Amino acid sequence: MTSYGIQKTITGTFDEAVERVKGALAKEGFGILTEINVKDTLKKKLDIDYPNYQILGACHPQFAYQVLLKEQEIGLLLPCNVIVYENEEDKITVSAIRPTAAMQVVKNDDVAGIAKEVEQKLEQVIANL
Repeated sequence: MTSYGIQKTITGTFDEAVERVKGALAKEGFGILTEINVKDTLKKKLDIDYPNYQILGACHPQFAYQVLLKEQEIGLLLPCNVIVYENEEDKITVSAIRPTAAMQVVKNDDVAGIAKEVEQKLEQVIANL
């Protein structure tokens, strides 16, 4: 477990887990802007076999808009990444970035407040899995 992530291990198939995560994100108002299939990308680009690993670029439009109004360069730190991967025990690990940790580089109290609100929503997503 990391200090910059919110993590939970769940059971089920990898594909089921990805769909559960997407559903939990949607319930908290997040949309998925990007999906990166790391396993397929590493196979295609480097001919390396790697376990299932998906990166979901999650965005909460209301909060994204609020934070963009406070700090235009904040797009460098968006969206909030959520990862889903198979671990060594044949279980699925789901981790979401802690926006409060990611936004520490931004010296703007308004941004910090918004990051805290987004983090609470991401904590709820992970708790609901």
